[in-house]
Amino acid sequence: MSTTTLDPQTFYLVEQADEHHPESGTLLGFWIYLMSDALIFATLFATYGVLSGSYAGGPTQRELFELPLVAVNTAILLVSSITYGFAMIAMQRGKLGATRGWLVATALLGASFVCVELYEFHGLIVEGATPMRSAFLSAFFTLVATHGLHVTVGIVWIGVMLVQLGQRGLHPENQKRLLCLSMFWHFLDVVWIGVFTFVYLLGVVQ
Repeated sequence: MSTTTLDPQTFYLVEQADEHHPESGTLLGFWIYLMSDALIFATLFATYGVLSGSYAGGPTQRELFELPLVAVNTAILLVSSITYGFAMIAMQRGKLGATRGWLVATALLGASFVCVELYEFHGLIVEGATPMRSAFLSAFFTLVATHGLHVTVGIVWIGVMLVQLGQRGLHPENQKRLLCLSMFWHFLDVVWIGVFTFVYLLGVVQ
């Protein structure tokens, strides 16, 4: 009766081949989510492009948009992207306090962005430029408000991460979540640059 021995190196390679890497699956799944979100915004941009000239006798972009206010709000969101970048650098260096501090700064900037956006919406509604006034305004409010809702979700997510960092520190799972949040936050910056250029700048120039 013969006995079969398994070479330790062979056993190691087989075991390595069977290993699963959940962190890779999580990042892949999040990339798929971001791509689906990009499709949603692409649809909203296309809808706005079609309806942006349908004023129904109502106000136009030139009459409504306050470009300096929007430019300031754009700067706020871009700076929040920088502060989040500093949070990721601090995370990589293992500095928990600095990571949490930069995350708080990012959340405050994000909240400021949302507040300015709500202020803009309030001013438009007071002037009678409601989403029901024309197809242009319906498309405008839908696109900009959808982005604002995403920023709000990002702020809540930062709050959750601050709690988790306080409980478990810079655990590998928390680092992975912060990486996903980083991709989400920078994605919102890219989308807003498109909104600022396509909706506000072109709207005022035309």
